[in-house]
Amino acid sequence: MALPLQTQVLLKAARQLNEDTAGDAILLLTETDLDWDEVTNLLSTNNFLVAARDKSLLKNLQGSEKITVLDIDPGPTPTQERMSLALLEAVAQEKIRPGAHVIVLYNGIGVGDHQPEHIDSISVIHLGEHLERLSAQDLRKLDLDVPLEVLRAVVDLATEIGREGREGKPVGTMFVVGDTKKVLGMCHPLNFNPFRGYARKERDVRDPRVREQIKDLAQLEGAVLIQRDGAAEAACMYIDTPADGITLSKGLGTRHWAAAAISKKTRAIAIAVSQSSGSVRIFQNGTVMLQIEPFTRPMIWQQFQLDGRRVPDRPPAPPQ
Repeated sequence: MALPLQTQVLLKAARQLNEDTAGDAILLLTETDLDWDEVTNLLSTNNFLVAARDKSLLKNLQGSEKITVLDIDPGPTPTQERMSLALLEAVAQEKIRPGAHVIVLYNGIGVGDHQPEHIDSISVIHLGEHLERLSAQDLRKLDLDVPLEVLRAVVDLATEIGREGREGKPVGTMFVVGDTKKVLGMCHPLNFNPFRGYARKERDVRDPRVREQIKDLAQLEGAVLIQRDGAAEAACMYIDTPADGITLSKGLGTRHWAAAAISKKTRAIAIAVSQSSGSVRIFQNGTVMLQIEPFTRPMIWQQFQLDGRRVPDRPPAPPQ
């Protein structure tokens, strides 16, 4: 199976970029099978990473000595998010460091949902803050029972809520990911379940449209429960778990104590968003494993008040 000329040219360009920039790895996001012997010969790198949607394709590559397979399940996510997930998985496997320079080959111009495309794009990624300061050690700790791509999607959602709020107001909320059956036995609903009756693909937290809907639900009281496969199970859930034997920093409220308690009593990971600061704390085994601060929060401009009277939008017109 000969490689298309376009693919050959891009592979050679990736090799040259990798050499000129002293890159740490070359990552290929592919949707089609390729002549992998020719691919590895053209790239000629000691750190070649491959991620693909097709599980059977990845399985065939598992035994290759020249290729590191990144087994991710991105779900219904855009190419850029699949790229981020693949890079996170590479860091978790210690194939690249968090500050690495990576040359990425991928299909950036899709034609149809069911028409796999060949490689048409190349990017140079300087990780830096791209991984939001998550180290390989952090990822190994957090990826015990919840797939990395699901955890990443929920953490991104929580960070966006902490940074943006909703409708001009700060929002605090909590997500509980994984071990859903046991978690359900330790909480009760405060309101109706907005996810009931929907198909799993319509509740997949990796889908940007679903995440936008959850942002609205985050304004309601109670936790949002996410299954380990990314399907939202319930919202408005009151966590009724004693916080015995848990120690937290002063100033953390009931939401954080509930997150710590449920993560200690189950194998779930709890993620709490602080309403006051927008900080995101990730709990496992009753302990804060990671804290992410919002880069910025939007400034909300309001009309000033003087002596209880509202300042008009514009000064009154001078008398004629």
